[in-house]
Order: sequence, then C-alpha cells, then structure tokens
Amino acid sequence: MGDFLELAARRQSCRDFSGARVERDKLVKCVEAGRLAPSGCNGQPWSFVVVDDPGKVAEVAKCGQHFGINGFTDKAGAFIVVLEEHAKLMPALREILDSQFFAQGDIGGAVVSVCLEAADLGLGTCIIGLYNREKLTKLLSLPHEQRFGALIAVGYPSDDTIRPKARKPLEEIVRYV
Repeated sequence: MGDFLELAARRQSCRDFSGARVERDKLVKCVEAGRLAPSGCNGQPWSFVVVDDPGKVAEVAKCGQHFGINGFTDKAGAFIVVLEEHAKLMPALREILDSQFFAQGDIGGAVVSVCLEAADLGLGTCIIGLYNREKLTKLLSLPHEQRFGALIAVGYPSDDTIRPKARKPLEEIVRYV
C-alpha cells in the first residue's frame, strides 16, 4: 500500500482528457472502491451506472455540458453515474430518522473513493456538478423520480502534471480541544 496523503495530493480534477477509452477492468475497480466506502448504519444508499460504450459516452458528455460549460467532457473516456438509492436503516433508527438522513454524506464518501481509486490507477476524474438530469434520466432509461448523487467524468489525462493544490492552511481549519 502506498502513502495515502501522497495519493490524496495527486488526485485532482482533470479537465484535459486524452480521448482514449478506459479499460472496463479499471472502471470496475473504481466502482468497487465506491462500493466499499463507509456509510451511516451501513445503509449503502448508492448504485452506479458505468458508461463506457463510445456512443453513450458522447451522449453523456453532452448532458454534462449543460449551460454551455464543461466542453472538456467530449474527451472523457467514460462516465460513472452515482445514483441515490433507498438506504436500509435499522428498524430502531427508521422510527426517528428519514431513511435518507445520511445519504448525501455517504454518497460523497463513495464518490471520493471512486476518484481516489481512479487516481491510483493513473486515471483522471472530474466531478460534474451541473448537468442535464432530465436528459441523463432518459438516456440511461432511469425512472423519472431517480435521484442523482454525482456524474463523474473518467479518462486518461492528456498531461500528467500535478498542479499545486490551493487549500486553506491547516491552522485555519482545525481546532484542538
């Protein structure tokens, strides 16, 4: 096992993909990392749609270009769509909490796990925040009421240069008691 902080420092949002296809076995490893992410009460409120067919990849890229942004998605080799599913909470908790109480944080953890595994495999990722959900729902033949967790563009970076991270200093964000 390598150094986790080094991996976290190496992971970055890629907006310059090479256009090469991503091998399915690597995409499976990324989804497996997401599947293994921790979740509140082990609710696992997620499922994943891996889009690696070139024709579908191109269509999903267009969904990610909502509002005329994210043109770089045209060169992504694949997409991983994270869907929000019904969490299965323990009966005692279901009486006091909504089943989706932990879902957003849990899905965030799964998305980070996917992206870190991709970085470890030499892939780049970019979490796309704005995308045409209605069009994506139709394209993937999902139920109209399906909730999305994330759209992740995946591919080989055209440049392996690691950019410096602009982050707040540790002293500014942590307090010890």
